Amino acid sequence: MLMRTDPFRELDRLAQQVLGANAAGPAVMPMDAYRSGDEFLVHFDLPGIDPETIELDVERNVLDVRAERRGPAPDDAEMLVAERPTGTFTRQLFLGDTLDTNRIDASYDAGVLTLRIPVAEQAKPRRIQITGGGSGRRQISG
Repeated sequence: MLMRTDPFRELDRLAQQVLGANAAGPAVMPMDAYRSGDEFLVHFDLPGIDPETIELDVERNVLDVRAERRGPAPDDAEMLVAERPTGTFTRQLFLGDTLDTNRIDASYDAGVLTLRIPVAEQAKPRRIQITGGGSGRRQISG
């Protein structure tokens, strides 16, 4: 359902720990993903993000998630401690053909962005009628 192709994720995480939050590029966006019934759910941790800065784009089977957290202090303030990451958060997901990317539902609540992606109709299990053999019709689960 979901293909994970980010071979440099651990390297980026290590670079962020050693060099600082934005030194290795865009900040990390932790994610959980699972299937529940006929839908696929993805949760992204985005605490402190203004929902207006969240962008979701789907092109073919690639989903791009982008969000921005701005610093709380004004530009002319002297920052004493800055441990919370700011800047742009990005994540790219490669979705399988079994998901219906035309019906993605997105919601943002309590710092968590939730995507609900339905399983495509052609990917759902179905029964197939079998005929022949003289004894009539019977069903086989497919």
